[in-house]
Amino acid sequence: MSNGRERILQRAVKEIEDGMCVNLGIGMPTLIADMIPDEVDVMLQSENGLLGIGNYPHADHVDPDLINAGKETVTTKTGASFFDSAESFAMIRGGHIDLAILGGMEVSETGDLANWMIPGKMVKGMGGAMDLVQGAKRIVVIMDHVNKHGESKVKKSCTLPLTGEAVVHCLITEMAVFHFTDHGMELVELQEGVTMEELKVATEADFIVKSSSLNV
Repeated sequence: MSNGRERILQRAVKEIEDGMCVNLGIGMPTLIADMIPDEVDVMLQSENGLLGIGNYPHADHVDPDLINAGKETVTTKTGASFFDSAESFAMIRGGHIDLAILGGMEVSETGDLANWMIPGKMVKGMGGAMDLVQGAKRIVVIMDHVNKHGESKVKKSCTLPLTGEAVVHCLITEMAVFHFTDHGMELVELQEGVTMEELKVATEADFIVKSSSLNV
């Protein structure tokens, strides 16, 4: 794992509070399961019908029947429960998920999220992201700040097909943390070692800076 992604994950864990029911999206967010402190009691939920996901298993304790929505083998916590996907999506659509941490391809300055497909590439399904961004109480998106071509993924307007409009509450990248409010996209933290000048160069979107809350 790169230092940038490690920084993203370590910051994302701080969004999880004791007693929460949390859904971790496919990809980088699933790694958070192993980083939650033991003293923080949370229930991790998966769209494929599991509540109470534990850490990733050691090689000698892999059970191929225990998987998350990304088809990765997992463990279960004491008190875990199993159910069909219809029940799982009823939990999501019914507003019973406190926090969803999702990956992103693009996020706009108004909190739009694009994370389910790239046109022209094979997509096996949209997964549960569209339900999660509408049903979960809080949406945190974690992603690299720029793509492999060096282009900003934090956009004025998303160019990829949208998962949801104005659904993101918090965006965490290796460079910064943003909140989305009625006043716009607000910079709340600079990641360690990142300057404001570097952030502005890497960010297409316009954002608000409240200097009183930042060491800038």
